[in-house]
Amino acid sequence: MTSLSRTTPGGSVSIEKVTATGKLGQRLMDLGLYPGLRVSVIRNSPLEDPMEIEINGYFLSLRHEEAAYVKVS
Repeated sequence: MTSLSRTTPGGSVSIEKVTATGKLGQRLMDLGLYPGLRVSVIRNSPLEDPMEIEINGYFLSLRHEEAAYVKVS
C-alpha cells in the first residue's frame, strides 16, 4: 500500500483508506475520497504541486501533502 501522492500521472489506483483525522480527514471525505473508489492521476502541475486527479467523472486538484493521507493500492 502506498499513498496517492506517490502515484505517477496516467496511473489508476483504488483507495484503501484515508488516514487523516479531524478537519482534514473530513474535508477529504467531503471531496469524495473514500475507500473503494478508483482514482486516476491526470497530471502534476509544472512545479509538482498540486496534482490533478479524476474521481467519479469530476476533476480535483489536491496538494501532495494532503494526498499523502490517502492510501491506495
